[in-house]
Amino acid sequence: MAVHFHEEDLPAGVLAPGAIAVDTETMGLVTPRDRLCLVQISDGQGDEHLVRFAPGSRFDAPNLKAVLADPARLKLYHFARFDLAAIEHYLGVTAAPVFCTKIASKLTRTYTDRHGLKNLVNELLGEDISKQQQSSDWGAPVLSEAQRDYAASDVRFLHRLVAIFEARLAREGRTAVAQACFDFLPTRARLDLAGWADQDIFTHD
Repeated sequence: MAVHFHEEDLPAGVLAPGAIAVDTETMGLVTPRDRLCLVQISDGQGDEHLVRFAPGSRFDAPNLKAVLADPARLKLYHFARFDLAAIEHYLGVTAAPVFCTKIASKLTRTYTDRHGLKNLVNELLGEDISKQQQSSDWGAPVLSEAQRDYAASDVRFLHRLVAIFEARLAREGRTAVAQACFDFLPTRARLDLAGWADQDIFTHD
């Protein structure tokens, strides 16, 4: 297992075919304001790739964009709504089709309100991950080893979690409704970017 660090784009041919786990790190939670700093990708074979974008980047990343926009590759996320918005806003591509482990957790782990990635990894995989670097400065000139390992851990476990959630969704008869939610997520992200992040347009009010 290794963490590979790249500047401004993903090298060609470094990912195996099939589903990829994806995550992002930004300067904050307001997507148009808080720039995209890092995109993390794993093909589930044991390595993680981190692509860092510098301040003032033009986000010209043809290899990364091609992988993210590939309709034949399933993208695995934890809280896909945020990552999809960041990727679309800064890289200009829709990183779908989607499987979101946070939505899958909420549809199957109805016995708890703890749906963070740390909770899922601990309960379902018996491993522990640190969230200490979650709120660190992702725009710093140099990312520490702790930051890099934290970023890599956000995609390290997603393939294994998805396999568990696929079985649980099938067991509870919720595969179809989960898929409908996943299919809607790119639109939900566009609504966030367009100004409806804090409003539920489906309510009566």
